Amino acid sequence: MLMNLPIFLTWLRIIAIPLFVGIFYLPPELLPPATQNLVATIIFGGAALTDWLDGYLARALNQTSAFGAFLDPVADKLMVTAALIVLVHLGRLDASIALIIIGREITISALREWMAQIGKSKSVAVSLLGKVKTAAQMVAIPLLLYHDKVYELFDSQRIGTWLIYIAAVLTLWSMIYYLRAAIPHAIYHR
Repeated sequence: MLMNLPIFLTWLRIIAIPLFVGIFYLPPELLPPATQNLVATIIFGGAALTDWLDGYLARALNQTSAFGAFLDPVADKLMVTAALIVLVHLGRLDASIALIIIGREITISALREWMAQIGKSKSVAVSLLGKVKTAAQMVAIPLLLYHDKVYELFDSQRIGTWLIYIAAVLTLWSMIYYLRAAIPHAIYHR
């Protein structure tokens, strides 16, 4: 099935990426920086919500498909990568953290593809550690995008920075976990 509601929501996430990035290139007279931050945060939050929603709907409506299973993580990685690059460009995130997270995503995607080719994809299935990493990252990114303080009580930049550092540590930890799971298969499938 090439198009159904879950796949449509996934395509919306991909289509939202240029809009999300473009927000920061609008002149300040048209959209002040604080409004840019808010709009980008809302777009990213909406994308995160559709990520959860498309998976839920695919299962609830019995509309799971191989194409949807392929496209969903691609959309996620594209949106997260775009957000990290924007945050580096805005000076809100150190490039080394973005490289760790993006590098891990590329590495694990390639590892999963290879493991699927040799019939061992269950060895590198999503783990709880990977889910916690994703949760930390999906909370940190909107906080870093928002960037402003909320009533002088809640410093979104500071909290987002701490969470993205935690996500980076979990990123490395989960990458090591997946690589260790794959090593025995690499030895026997040269």
